[in-house]
Amino acid sequence: MDLNKYIGIVEDWPKPGIEFKDITPLMNDGAAFKYATEQIVEYAKEKSIDIVVGPEARGFIIGCPVAYALGVGFAPVRKEGKLPRETIKVEYDLEYGQDALTIHKDAIKPGQRVLIIDDLLATGGTIGATISLVEQLGGVVAGAAFLIELSYLNGREKLKGYDIRALLQY
Repeated sequence: MDLNKYIGIVEDWPKPGIEFKDITPLMNDGAAFKYATEQIVEYAKEKSIDIVVGPEARGFIIGCPVAYALGVGFAPVRKEGKLPRETIKVEYDLEYGQDALTIHKDAIKPGQRVLIIDDLLATGGTIGATISLVEQLGGVVAGAAFLIELSYLNGREKLKGYDIRALLQY
């Protein structure tokens, strides 16, 4: 299946000069969403995954059906102040400023094999921060999977040494 047909391109959004890759047409089509999920599940099966981790919010959308199909748990990574129990936090740089992500302190057990899933790999900042959280808890990042990679932003460079799978590249 050609998943490119299900990615909307929105010019000048959220600001002029940006060509936004919209995954909602893919999510709206049951066959395309199922196919994309199955592709990531097949990748994950090769990795002997114990748990899936996804940053908010689109990492939840892609990660939860993958975790369900694998019969493993899902751990959310969220912005600071959004998780109700004790968390750990990592701060990371944005183009203009900083942000922070958190995960529940008991979300990952030492030695668990983790698959990180998000919709998009761009600069690698969010996924780098997510990797840091997983590793602080003793998890082993077995791989990271994405619907889309914006290869011109070189996010893969920040993730050297980690196995990366992207279904589409722009």
